[in-house]
Amino acid sequence: MSSHLDPEKLDRLAEVAVRTGVNLQKGQDLIITANMSALPLVQRIAVHAYKAGAGLVLPFFTDDAITLARYENADDASFDRAADWFYEGLGKAYNGGAARMAITGDDPMLLADQDAGKVARASKAVSIAGKPAMGPIVGFEVNWNIVAFPGAAWAARVFPDVPVQEAQSKLLDAIYDASRLDGADPVQNWADHTAELKTRVKWLNAQNFEALQYTGPGTDLRLGLAEGHIWKGGASPALNGVVCQPNIPTEEVFTCPHAYKVDGTVSATKPLAYQGTVIRDISVRFEAGKIVDATASAGEAVFRDLLGVDDGSSRIGEVALVPHSSPISQSGTLFYNTLFDENASCHIALGQSYADTVAGGSELGEDELKQKGANQSLIHVDWMIGSGDVDIDGITRTGDIVPVMRKGEWAF
Repeated sequence: MSSHLDPEKLDRLAEVAVRTGVNLQKGQDLIITANMSALPLVQRIAVHAYKAGAGLVLPFFTDDAITLARYENADDASFDRAADWFYEGLGKAYNGGAARMAITGDDPMLLADQDAGKVARASKAVSIAGKPAMGPIVGFEVNWNIVAFPGAAWAARVFPDVPVQEAQSKLLDAIYDASRLDGADPVQNWADHTAELKTRVKWLNAQNFEALQYTGPGTDLRLGLAEGHIWKGGASPALNGVVCQPNIPTEEVFTCPHAYKVDGTVSATKPLAYQGTVIRDISVRFEAGKIVDATASAGEAVFRDLLGVDDGSSRIGEVALVPHSSPISQSGTLFYNTLFDENASCHIALGQSYADTVAGGSELGEDELKQKGANQSLIHVDWMIGSGDVDIDGITRTGDIVPVMRKGEWAF
């Protein structure tokens, strides 16, 4: 099926995913979740994982036809269920020291023609059942990584004007470029890139801003930052001590906003592909951290449903800064995939915060995190709010204004 894809490029991606992404340790098990279409990449990852001394490599696959079979044939009650025993097993594995790798590349529009209510119910069921598996990931207790494979259906969405095999090859090239795999030593590419991100992280942490002010077309937003917030970016140590690169590609530095101190309006600068719906021209108004008004030119009902999942889904749990000149932004390609599109633009995420973006957060309970402003939710959905027309200022504890970004580029 994927024999036309450049095997050397797939192999390079697999090696960097294992060595730099998850940074698999000798004797460590590796759990992989992927779509069946990504099998060629999973096979190469297994080779590099065992070369790195993996204990066991354990892949778990989804399949588009089987997913659709459920929506077209299952009893209604099926959509309120998820395999809690499976997620409990994954949680047990992570708590026992296993590493996690997720491969993205599914058809972003797979569920576009299905009942949106069933899609939302099934997603919520997975969010609830998945807590034991997501807890160690959100808390950064284990080393983990997400990379992309150019699935045929995804490639056809991104490059609709060429035959599907050509689209896949073009998408692999785009993934390859965005993932900094070119040149003699991709692992060194990532070390250099992380060092650059760390200079931004260091400056932002030294500033210890109280809030960020966003100004641009349709945007006038004061975004408070959580008490004890920590900026992060690039490779970081998980709580098990392993330094890993969770996202390949990544261009962002990010931290924890204050879930109750966001006020004003903000407009999306790119469409959001969410569960089979492309949501366009999102515009929202925040009051005391909560979205109180939301519109979109397409997919508005789906977006409103997303905001209503739970109390935290209409508040934000992550704020990320990405220069407009990032390679993904400059490619001009809309990927319909958050891993890529979020790295083309400054963004915010509705829903769950990351405990490790608050000082001592991994030691704090939910209530203590909430007191510092860290949001709690079943969801975590990123959407893009940056462009070459957006300025960002830092507001200090004494009310001083410090330029952070001008016309989408770093101002420091």
